Amino acid sequence: MAPLVVAPSALGRDGTVAPSNRLVMGCAGVGGQGTRQMAGGIWSPPGGFIAQPGVQVVAVADANAHNRNRARDIVNQHYGHRDCAAHADFREVTRRPDIDIILCAAGDRWHSYISADAVKHGKDVYTEKPISVTIAEARALADRVRQYGRILQVGTQQRSMGNFRLACELVRNGYIGDLKLVTGDIDPGVPPVPDLPGEPAPDWLDWDLWLGPAPWRPYNAKLVGGWMGWYDYSGGDMTNWGAHVWDIVQWGLGMDESGPVEIIPADGRDVQHLTYRYANGVTVIRNKIPGVSKGILFEGTRGWVKVSREVFETEPASLRRQTIGPNEIRLHESDNHHTDFLRSVRTRVRNAADAEVACRSITVCHLGNIADQLRRPLRWDPKNERFVNDPEADRFIARAARAPWVI
Repeated sequence: MAPLVVAPSALGRDGTVAPSNRLVMGCAGVGGQGTRQMAGGIWSPPGGFIAQPGVQVVAVADANAHNRNRARDIVNQHYGHRDCAAHADFREVTRRPDIDIILCAAGDRWHSYISADAVKHGKDVYTEKPISVTIAEARALADRVRQYGRILQVGTQQRSMGNFRLACELVRNGYIGDLKLVTGDIDPGVPPVPDLPGEPAPDWLDWDLWLGPAPWRPYNAKLVGGWMGWYDYSGGDMTNWGAHVWDIVQWGLGMDESGPVEIIPADGRDVQHLTYRYANGVTVIRNKIPGVSKGILFEGTRGWVKVSREVFETEPASLRRQTIGPNEIRLHESDNHHTDFLRSVRTRVRNAADAEVACRSITVCHLGNIADQLRRPLRWDPKNERFVNDPEADRFIARAARAPWVI
């Protein structure tokens, strides 16, 4: 008999990951952002998930045939085979028994629904932000993740960037004194969908599936290309960049399990900026910050910290080089959002931006949009996640979803 020869890579002896520790991935939503997360691009590690040791992508799903076929071909070219499956319906991926982890990068209206279906069927999930288009969806998903004991990482990758972590540690440890004011640079929310004329849906798009839980309306090409600009599908910049900015605000405030107690919209007179007030006395406003785009400015009684993806400035300047001591508040340390997720999947330890953190952060975004829509001050109970004696505002916590979509 010929000797049995086993390749070192099969046993993990060549520095690769052993088969017992490999993770099989399916990708739901593979447009521009989904493809970048899967195969590399802006704000993702070189090569994306597909290049991470021990990860194998086996299936992609998208209601847009152009997207799914392109993603399938990228996967097959990477591995040198033709085995990647391509589906229109994400459920063909989330319910495959051989898949361990799901990348969810469909449109915002889908994030909670796809992620909830995945965790229900035993998958761990990396989902793009925002986690939801309503407060109720975010809470339902966080509860579902906890119920099934799954791992979920939300793509608020600034928690895996060192300058943001240090900025929050400086604030949390009192290096700028008592925190008084926080400014977040975010644009206001989005208008309702205009009365666009109906057009014939192209044969490469499953229009009903593309809409998903959003209200039904006839196809129009402007919706597919610009869905983020309208209320039915997104919360606009408040939930797009706001998911990043308000997340860091929450982190710096130490409010990952809570939120503001009052939200006051700008009125052009007494209140110039959307304003949040927290129970600890800190005020947070939405406003432009000189020299920074989409950043955060923490101001205290003895200094300030200004941080964005391009800028990290402090007063006093020496704080930029400050080392946080072992007995001080030290926040979750991650230098790569993808690998932090994979580490969490393999070890079952908490990751940088789990479902509960994401629920609380996106709630701040939704609260701002609701205050802007109602054009009056609101009081919020962060413990019970309800408005205080305000049935009208409570109606904005959830939206009706088209059947059969439920979380």
